[in-house]
Amino acid sequence: MTICIVDTSIFCNVLDVPGFNQAKSRILASLHQFIDQRYTLLLPLAAVFETGNHIAHVTDGRERRSSAERFVRQVRLAIVREAPWTPTPFPDQMELNQWLGTFPDEAMWGVGMADLSMIKAFERQCELHRARRTFIWSLDQHLSGYDRAAIT
Repeated sequence: MTICIVDTSIFCNVLDVPGFNQAKSRILASLHQFIDQRYTLLLPLAAVFETGNHIAHVTDGRERRSSAERFVRQVRLAIVREAPWTPTPFPDQMELNQWLGTFPDEAMWGVGMADLSMIKAFERQCELHRARRTFIWSLDQHLSGYDRAAIT
């Protein structure tokens, strides 16, 4: 089994957010394949927040509203485990404090807090599930490189 961490760039395409949906058909085809192959799809809180921010900046009001409604529906379904993805756990205070401790160095490499939280989710899944392939599904090159094969 494979663990897939869904990045903002993917979630925006799935939700068909105007201006962030250039790869929609390819992403939806991959999503159907991942579901058929029974991948565990995880939706990080950072992807939820970032997607919501992108939706809030859609210029056409009707498209903004319909995107926001699709977004709310999918996140609510994820919370009750009726979507293809499951939200990742919220970091506790100690974990967030550890992330903050590494952030100045990460920022020097151009890694923001949202991306750092996705990388930390990736690392956590790698530790918890060594026998499973784990990867970040992203259109962003700096995140798509996080792909660890199963360790047998």
